[in-house]
Amino acid sequence: MILKTMNASSPLGAHFQGEQQCSFLVWAPNVEQVEVRVKTPAERVFPLRRDERGYHYGLVEGLEPGGRYYYCLDQSVERPDPASSFQPEGVHGPSEVIDPAFDWEDQGWFGLPLRDYLIYELHVGTFTPEGTFDAIIPLLPELIELGVTALELMPVAQFPGARNWGYDGVYPYAVQDSYGGPSGLKRLVNACHQCGLAVVLDVVYNHLGPEGNYLREFGPYFTDRYRTPWGAALNFDGEHSQEVRRFFLENALRWQTQFHLDALRLDAVHAIKDCSARPFLQELAQLTRQRSEQLNRRFYLIAESDLNDARLTAPEVLGGYGLDGQWSDDFHHSLHVLLTGERDGYYMDFGGTGLLAKVFREGYAYTGQYSAYRRQPHGNSPRLNSAKQFVVYSQNHDQVGNRRDGDRLSRLAHLEGLKLAAGTVLLSGDRAIGRNNGDLTDDHPIGFSYIDALARNIGPGGTTLEEVVDPSEAFATAIAISADNSYNLVTRGGTRTIQSTLYNSSIMTCASCHEVHNKENATQAPVADGSGDPTPNYFLYAKEQYSLICLSCHIK
Repeated sequence: MILKTMNASSPLGAHFQGEQQCSFLVWAPNVEQVEVRVKTPAERVFPLRRDERGYHYGLVEGLEPGGRYYYCLDQSVERPDPASSFQPEGVHGPSEVIDPAFDWEDQGWFGLPLRDYLIYELHVGTFTPEGTFDAIIPLLPELIELGVTALELMPVAQFPGARNWGYDGVYPYAVQDSYGGPSGLKRLVNACHQCGLAVVLDVVYNHLGPEGNYLREFGPYFTDRYRTPWGAALNFDGEHSQEVRRFFLENALRWQTQFHLDALRLDAVHAIKDCSARPFLQELAQLTRQRSEQLNRRFYLIAESDLNDARLTAPEVLGGYGLDGQWSDDFHHSLHVLLTGERDGYYMDFGGTGLLAKVFREGYAYTGQYSAYRRQPHGNSPRLNSAKQFVVYSQNHDQVGNRRDGDRLSRLAHLEGLKLAAGTVLLSGDRAIGRNNGDLTDDHPIGFSYIDALARNIGPGGTTLEEVVDPSEAFATAIAISADNSYNLVTRGGTRTIQSTLYNSSIMTCASCHEVHNKENATQAPVADGSGDPTPNYFLYAKEQYSLICLSCHIK
């Protein structure tokens, strides 16, 4: 039953109020009737009230943390909560009510000055064999010994499956279940603060992933006026955009407040399409700054952008958005070309020491001059911005993982060049410093293609794959295993034989499809040579940083 009327100013999602009471609020103007369908501990149905703006709300009794529920839309389909805090059964499963209480031990933590940030970019799923928040905690002293002062987590919003780069998240409020969920993230942040480390979270406010994305059924969260390289753009400036903004603004405030995070990396803000008089990013900066003052704790917004637009970090009084910092792509590009000689793609705009020197002086290499790659003038001058607002780096996940072979700088430059790169970054002045995981000479590729399984999930008895599959061959059509345990990968470009050893376990759960396979009921993979004899679906053990996956998933 509904105990009392609420209103649209209540927090989005499900919130435990104590005494077996839970509040619900969802914006669903496309729906006339929303019901909370509780699945556990006992199945029940609670209708919500609807206001004139399309918010559905209610305070429900008899529901405690751990209870799982769907929203039923117009007595038809059941969908997870768009503002779900936890999706323990994945992106299609029910949402779970969580207990917000946590025994924080960071009361004396007030954050670090941005100029003191030496950022270690970390992918939770690949950093340890376990691929969890808790598994990171024992390794924090090693990061501190390296000189790291801030940990940057690649996106942890719930995505399909157990392993993902993170940029296909579809539940911005839900912490990935396979990483340890919301309690696991809080334990990691708490541990970091206790040993003096700040924590930055990478968030994606320009698009959502495809699988498990049901927002269109609730309301106009997306717009057809713009497109992004990854799909539909979010509606930040059209009809009903105020409610869409609220959804993401409240999300940022929740990371800041409930999870004690120190900063957000704002992914690809150039893909946040917004022509409003008061831009979303400016509103985000205002609200998080106000909350920071209330909490008496430093908090930063650090943008990724390829626009070279100084308005991002300029103060509002000068017509800027008021963000605290941005990643300096021009620094990376200038340094990369000097070390490698590469001139493909956007690297064609760089070369020589002059542009790198300009980055040191001004922050951007391109401040309005003509770009051959873009075929138009590019950028404006950030000379009124502070040097500490630019995060400099010699490689990060984008600049490595988006390469065809996922090769790090250590595969492209000699040792003396790597030393020069490290020195250039470390001696860059009063600037924040970013680095991706891996030491100076680490030559393991970062592979996030379909053919790679993305994470470590190591069991006994495995041996290593001698050669990592080229991401350009991700569209494999068949795999055939020969008697000597090599396998033929059949791609659009032909057949290639790769020596490997199969993970010859009697039973294993695939990290991709989550099916349990064994020798008796193994699914059958097609054979490349056309003989018609099916190949048993054993598991590949592909180096330490990759999961165990079945062949059916491996060739998708």
